[in-house]
Amino acid sequence: QVQLVESGGGLVQAGGSLRLSCAASGRTFSTSGIGWFRQASGKEREFVATIRWYAGTPNYADSVKGRFTISGDNAKNTVYLQMNGLKPEDTALYYCAALVFPGDFTSRDKYAYWGQGTQVTVSS
Repeated sequence: QVQLVESGGGLVQAGGSLRLSCAASGRTFSTSGIGWFRQASGKEREFVATIRWYAGTPNYADSVKGRFTISGDNAKNTVYLQMNGLKPEDTALYYCAALVFPGDFTSRDKYAYWGQGTQVTVSS
């Protein structure tokens, strides 16, 4: 019922910036927000950031606070992840997901719909 498509990934040098986009379609009105997760090769998928429609502020993992910014454009049904000061450890496949279930929004099981992911590679 909700389709998500990520874009904007690529190869960047350490210290550089990228902006990821998550375009949503379908029954987006049934969601509470959009989150970003990432998964490095051989590692578990981890929470990065979430924007909730009726929350005062977005939320970030400690590892990206001060460097990443999540924002939304209602007219375009798109959520962005601005990534600055990128580090090699940020290298991962980045997914956006639709928050549907109440509770801990950092938990993957609270998100019902997922995009295919966009690759971010940070070289040193």
